[in-house]
Amino acid sequence: MGNKCILHLDFPKILDERGNLSFFENNNQIPFDIKRVYWIYDVPGGEHRGGHAYKMQQEVIIALSGSFDIVIHDGQKETVVTLNRSYYGVYIPSMFWRHLENFSTNAVALIVSDMPYSEDDYIRDFESFKSYKLS
Repeated sequence: MGNKCILHLDFPKILDERGNLSFFENNNQIPFDIKRVYWIYDVPGGEHRGGHAYKMQQEVIIALSGSFDIVIHDGQKETVVTLNRSYYGVYIPSMFWRHLENFSTNAVALIVSDMPYSEDDYIRDFESFKSYKLS
């Protein structure tokens, strides 16, 4: 996948009159082995989540319910992606700054990662991120 952010991964969508089903699997729809899964929910209006980059970790972000925007920065250019369908995802490789904002009521963001939590992997200051990216 290189060092590019891949927008809108399409997950399988199995249509059924009783309700639809989507899924993902390691190394099929997700470009890495999953080591951690977490979700963000009940975000108050006007708040944002994230605001960091990872030195090594990769993620896929999915809107399981509702909608939100992912603001992604590569150190030079910013891209905003709106997620509002549970069968789309965004792959974010390491060394991309991201934050999530504009959460709708009852939005749920599902994040799958290739690494367990490690505070040492975070870059939490944007200027430090840009300097680290250039080094």
